[in-house]
Amino acid sequence: MSVSYRQPGVVLTDRRFTVPLDHAAPDGETIEVYAREVVASDKAGQDLPWLVYLQGGPGFGAHRFVGRQAWLDRALTEFRVLLLDQRGTGASTPATRQTLPLRGGPAAQADYLTHFRADSIVRDCELIRRELTGGAPWTVLGQSFGGFCTLTYLSLAPEGLATALITGGLPALDAHADDVYRAAYPRMERKTAAHYARYPQDVARARHVAEHLLRHEVTLPGGYRLTAEAFQSLGILLGGGDGSHRLHFLLEDAFVPTPEGPALSDAFQEQLRALLSYAANPLYALVHESIYGQDARPTAWSAERVRAEFPQFDAAKALAGDGPLPLTGETVHPWMFDSDPALRPLRETADLLAARTDWTPLYDPARLAANEVPVAAAVYHDDLYVDTAHSLRTARAVRGLRTWVTDEFEHDGVRAGGPRVLDRLLALARDEV
Repeated sequence: MSVSYRQPGVVLTDRRFTVPLDHAAPDGETIEVYAREVVASDKAGQDLPWLVYLQGGPGFGAHRFVGRQAWLDRALTEFRVLLLDQRGTGASTPATRQTLPLRGGPAAQADYLTHFRADSIVRDCELIRRELTGGAPWTVLGQSFGGFCTLTYLSLAPEGLATALITGGLPALDAHADDVYRAAYPRMERKTAAHYARYPQDVARARHVAEHLLRHEVTLPGGYRLTAEAFQSLGILLGGGDGSHRLHFLLEDAFVPTPEGPALSDAFQEQLRALLSYAANPLYALVHESIYGQDARPTAWSAERVRAEFPQFDAAKALAGDGPLPLTGETVHPWMFDSDPALRPLRETADLLAARTDWTPLYDPARLAANEVPVAAAVYHDDLYVDTAHSLRTARAVRGLRTWVTDEFEHDGVRAGGPRVLDRLLALARDEV
């Protein structure tokens, strides 16, 4: 049963859908997928076209807007919007350290999680679309991993799409995870260098924290074991529009004097806990590398293996010299499942997923080359999270896809740019610019 309620300027409706766990076995086990319908208050009774929003991640539920924030304001001028919590996220049937043991042991958990990739998300969308629209195609807006899902949608079920809009989410169609991370580490170097150029005082501050962590064992509130490698992973902040500033403010007051000497402050540790722990989004860590699995090759902890090809990221080696500490981001490593209490019970499950050799293709290059759906994509120049060269190569492989390449925004441009980003993409898709 759906429930409707109001916020300023909008009417919201909670919707829940029962979908097969495995779409290849539609009469088998089911799970629940949650979505929030949003419509402008003055259009609530109108027959409007639908726009479904696919959140970035993987493993994150749809953003919880209040009223007509960000891009949603522009969308509500002509669409009825569906904010989808992709399977396993948000208010959909959860997949966490608390719930996964219901499946059984690690092998059963890993088998279960193979059904949480883009192909299953797209098939969920198709069941939901037919229920909500009566079969009419809808517009999809895919942010980051949501853009990956959109390319899968165009590959598997283009008949369900009236228009496809992608922001910071054009993946390489045929790259193995190793290729993705070999391109990622040099971007991390550039982003780190740009941060230290903006805030040169942070060179000494970051080195001081890392040196402290190499000499001391530090456990954050809640039990997270903070290591130099974990501290380096705060570079993930540098992919957002305000991320460099957030990192700078975080480092400002890292230490306080104590009777035993300088120590990491409680305030600093609490902020680190919130930034580093995957307690709220464990699915991100569990299936992150599997989004690049498309053949018989295992992902095999790709980010960790490829990092060894870039020895400059070794904290101890970096600190042995007098240069800046390199930062990392958008990578998942085995040590995270040792450091994070929310992930520790899932380490064997993660190992089994990393070892799988039965991944199936997520994209259909031939179908994309013959695409007839209007598609527009925002590609952010030197995006930390998605390689720009990979994105542009994919753009050329999708018939009719139009790109807006910009350095005005970072990866979170659809949120930071709000209505203007969505307006630009709609205009591109409609051939109005």
